Amino acid sequence: MMSAILMQIQIKPCFGMAMRKIFWRFIGGTNSGISGLAATEFAIAGPVLVLMMICVMDLGLGIYRKMQVQSAAQAGAQYAMIHGFNESAVLSAVASATTFSGINASPAPSQFCGCISNNRISSISCSSTCSGGSSPGTYVTVSTQGTYNTIISYPVLPTSYNFVAQSTVRIQ
Repeated sequence: MMSAILMQIQIKPCFGMAMRKIFWRFIGGTNSGISGLAATEFAIAGPVLVLMMICVMDLGLGIYRKMQVQSAAQAGAQYAMIHGFNESAVLSAVASATTFSGINASPAPSQFCGCISNNRISSISCSSTCSGGSSPGTYVTVSTQGTYNTIISYPVLPTSYNFVAQSTVRIQ
């Protein structure tokens, strides 16, 4: 009987130390049962992050295309301001302003006479006079268009955007 009591006494401390080790392993995060949790979380969140990155890249490319269309209109107007109005030369300046090949000058660049009133240019005959008695100025308007197609198709949004820009400059 005495030996049975001694065995119980010896077993209890060993069992307690083993439980203590398991408890501290679990609390310390070294348990092998949770080692694949980070990989599982990444497998769930990874595709969402990649899709978000593609959407942000698509938005950025669309904004960049819009900037290129605006830049091409401004380049055509600046060319007319420096060199005078020559429709084919202005069209060439618009085409060579950016690397985006989808830009075209539509409608064609135009030259007109006008007067400024209320921060707007009103078109009048070149032989008439403005309301203040001054002679009208000569203006050039350059309009550009470009189409951007999205990388992926979105459920609610269109897959193609048509950007339009216009720039007007006084040449005389």
